[in-house]
Formats: sequence, structure tokens, C-alpha cells
Amino acid sequence: MLIDLGFDAWITIVTLVAVMAALLFTRLRSDVVFLGAIGILFVTGVLDTTEAFSGLVSSTVIIVGVMFVVVTGLSFTGVLQWISKHVLGQPKGEVHALLRLMVPVALLSSFVNNTSVVALFVGVVKLWSRKLGIQPSKLLIPLSYAAGMGGPMAAIATPTALLLSDMYEYKSGQPLSIFTSTLPALVCLAVAMSVIIIFRRLLPDTNNPESAFENTGEYTLEMLVPSNNRHIGQTVGELGLNHVPAGSLMELIHFDNDRLVLPVREEEPLLGSDRLIFSGQIDQLLELAKTFQFVIPDHTVFSVKEPGGKQRLKTAYICFGSNLIDTRMGDTTFERDHEITLVAVSRRGERIKVPPRDVVLHAGDSLLFVHQPHQKINTEAMKLQLEFFDSPEIPVTGLKPLVSTVIMISMVLLATTGIMSLLQSAFLAAGAMLVFGCCTPTQAMNAIKWNILISLGGGIALGTALLKTGLADQMATGVLHLCGGQPLLVMIALCLLAAIVTEFISNSATIALMFPIIYEAAVNMGCDPLPFSLALLLAVNAAFLTPISTPLNLLVYGPGGYSATDYLRIGLPVKLAYLATSIIVICLIYGIFFL
Repeated sequence: MLIDLGFDAWITIVTLVAVMAALLFTRLRSDVVFLGAIGILFVTGVLDTTEAFSGLVSSTVIIVGVMFVVVTGLSFTGVLQWISKHVLGQPKGEVHALLRLMVPVALLSSFVNNTSVVALFVGVVKLWSRKLGIQPSKLLIPLSYAAGMGGPMAAIATPTALLLSDMYEYKSGQPLSIFTSTLPALVCLAVAMSVIIIFRRLLPDTNNPESAFENTGEYTLEMLVPSNNRHIGQTVGELGLNHVPAGSLMELIHFDNDRLVLPVREEEPLLGSDRLIFSGQIDQLLELAKTFQFVIPDHTVFSVKEPGGKQRLKTAYICFGSNLIDTRMGDTTFERDHEITLVAVSRRGERIKVPPRDVVLHAGDSLLFVHQPHQKINTEAMKLQLEFFDSPEIPVTGLKPLVSTVIMISMVLLATTGIMSLLQSAFLAAGAMLVFGCCTPTQAMNAIKWNILISLGGGIALGTALLKTGLADQMATGVLHLCGGQPLLVMIALCLLAAIVTEFISNSATIALMFPIIYEAAVNMGCDPLPFSLALLLAVNAAFLTPISTPLNLLVYGPGGYSATDYLRIGLPVKLAYLATSIIVICLIYGIFFL
């Protein structure tokens, strides 16, 4: 009973509710939220020092962190890029294309962090879909789903599988094999892929967001300042050219054709024969030219390409949680801070026909930027706000691709044969990647996603608090009473709850919170907790209904031009089929029925 709970249990409940609320209703980063949770549980004495911070140094967190380094070696030697470009082929028809995409992505995601797999495949799939004459929106959601379903097939690189293995060994004293979950996960994958193909008409047919940017002539106009223009000598700010209702001033090229100003500052003076490049509504920009007595030159000098032919344009997508959401670019210093200029904005594949700096930005909006010739854009500095997908191609040359591949295969073999633990083999593989020059120490450190590691550690701390305070046992007892002590009903009820929760918070956090409950429920019924744990693993990875449920769904949200309802439409039948299959298969394997 809630009234009988002690002080520590109530603190844990309040902390858990606060974490859920912060993740659902604020833009706070998940790592900040979980660090706050650790701090509350530690300061209030619910957890001691070891219990509060052991999650941050648990084998799960360390393996995930070390695997980032291993994947970096594969990426910077071009192995992953080669795989992503050569496994797709030239399928005939949409069904064949879906199979050629989902099967290799799922298999690769069982050995490589699935977030990295999706990030690599997004750009490739966009180009591939154009060759096939299929909209990217028909393929990118299946890409995300396949990567998510491939993760549980092996406890190697997916945080949820690693976390479950670690928590199960801690509670039961029995280590799990890397491939314990392979069979049920493989069957669920096959069924879910079949459902995606059967219901493929539910996949949205949205225009490629970047197609709205293909013809720059539709939204850029170059103007020439005549040598006798009355505004010569005045600044851009005095003339208000940075805030015209017709569009945005992208560039100013001074009369000697040798000095390009980008972004254009308020204090920049206007000189005779200067050229101004605007983006916006062409008809309104022509009226602007008449008002200021600028002329439209016969020969333009503005180009989206550098002298060497390299594009000066960069396309990015606004991340969920970005500070740019619900703001206008013109009200920020973002362009000046990063020395880029916003040219156009598209939403769901359609260019928004208002001045780009006046658009109130939404998550998933596609932004087109222009930058100085030969300027290297620091996309790393903008990663919390924008996601760029036009990263440079890494050529596959020399022996390093072979070396990194051998290192990865050796790591898997050492772990699966029991010669080394996965943690030991992962450390060995990461060290080998550095020693053999597959990646540099700087590249390795930059690739580690510390926010994911901290969130994992925080989830483990919350799970520990649920166990220590007895909340997990009380929740499990409540579920047992509700389900009449029937193992099958208990499994279904808890897996359904986990499947709902995982749509709104990370699947790693969900499994950390739900595992103590489902484990205690199985033990209280006198059942083997392993099948219940595996069912939970599959349930939390069935995060298909919202774009915010997993990083995988977020990665394809902008490039696919999706809306939130697109995920719900195709995700609901896939999720129901996946969950039903997981329960049925696990019950058949482990003999769980009404007892």
C-alpha cells in the first residue's frame, strides 16, 4: 500500500515522476535530467555513493562507450560507408527495395551501434531512392525500424541489450550469452518486415525535403548597385537591407569581385558596382530593386559552387530539443556566430515561401545554408541544434579497411567463444583501432556520445533505487494481484506497459526502470525470470509510434519530411505485430502458458 511506503520510497517516486515530466514536457537534455536524478537520490540518502554512481562505471556503460571507438575505426577507414553503398544494389520495385534495405541494416545493427548505422545510411538511401524513383519517405522509416529491431539480436553494441544482460547477471548471478535473444528477435524482425511490406501504402509519399532547394534560381536574385545610386556610402543597417519583408540578404560582393561579405553585417557600407544576393519571393524582390534603384545584371557572379566545383550549400535539419525551435533565424545571432547564411527553409518537402529569416522554425524543418568559398563549416559546434547529412565521403583505400574489419570480427569471435568477456574484447578492439591508425585519439574521443552514457548510468541508478526501496517488489505484487498470478498475463501486462513508456522516454531508461519490476514478478511467481526479461527487451525496442521515442526515429524525421502522424500510421500495425510475435515466440520457446 502507498500509505505504508517509507521516506526513501516516496523520494524515489517523486524523482521518477520528475524525470518522466522533464523528458516529456521540457527541452532539457536527457543526460542533464538523469544527472539531476542521481544527485537527488544521493543527496537525500536514498542511495549511497557506490549505489548512486556505480551505474556510470557499470560494464554496460563502459562497453557502449568503448564500442563508439570501435565503430569510429570502422567509419574512418571507410568500411561502414562501403557497406552502406554496396549492399543496396538496384532492386526492381518497392517491395524488393524494402527488403534490400531492411535485411542488411538489421544485421549490421546487431553488431554496430544502430544509431551510427542509421546516420550512415540516411544520405545513401536519399541518393538511392532518387535512382529508383522512390520518395525517401517510403524508405527512411523502414530504415529506422529495421535498425531498432536488429539491435536486440545480439548483446554487442545496443545499449538496451547490454543493459539487460548486465542487470540480469547482477540479479541472478548467471551471465547471458551474446546471442541469447537472437532467435526471438529474428522471428520478430521477419514478422515486422512482412507487416511493413503488406502495409507499405501507409508509408507517406512526401517529397524529398531537399528537392525544394534544387533550383536556386527560384528563390535567389542578384542585384547590382549602379555607380550613381543615391544610396552609395550608406550602410546595410541604415538602409534596412537585412530586414526587408521580401526576403533575406545572403551575400554582398564588393565591386572588385574579390571581397565577399557573408554573413552581411549591419555596418557594411554599400559601394558602386556592388552586387547584392537576396533570397525570398522573386516578385517582391523585383519591387525591392525598383524601390532602391538597383538593377538586375545580365551577367551574374553568384554561384552555389566554389571554383573547384564543390558545393557552397549545406543542408541541415532542426533537431528535437534545439534552441532554434519556435524562433526566427532573424532574431538570433546563429548565422553570425557560425559564419553561414540561411537561404531557404522547407517543411515536409515544400519550400516555405516567406523570407527564410522570418520563418518560425519547427523540429524537422530543412534549412539550406550558404557559406564562404573554401570555408570549412564546423558542424560539430552546431550538433545540438542542427543535424547535417552532407558529410564528406571517406575513400576506401589501402589496408586499413581490411585491418579494421579483422579487428571487429576478432572482437566478436573472442566474445562469443568465451575466450574473453565482451568488455575485454571491446577494449582490445578499441586499442587495436588506435594502434593501427584506423582512427586518431581525437576522432575516438569526439565519437563517444557522453550524453548517452550518462543517461544509461542515470537509468541504472533509478532502477537500483526501485529495488532498494522495495518499490519494484510492491509494483510486481500489485501486477500479480491484478493478473491473478497468471504468468502469461503478467508478461503481457508488463510488456505492454513498457511498450507504452518507451514511446516517450528512451528505451534504455525504460528497461532500467521496468527490469526490476518484471524480474521480481517472475521470481514471486516461481518462474524463470529469463523469458520475462527477454520479452521486456523486445518490448522496449518496439518504439515505432513517435519521432521522439528513439534517436533512430529522430535521425530520419527531417530527411524524410515526416510529421508525427506518419510514424503512428505505419508504426501501430508494426508495433502490435512485433509485440504479439515476441510474446508468442518466447512462450513457445520457454513453455509459458496459463498455469
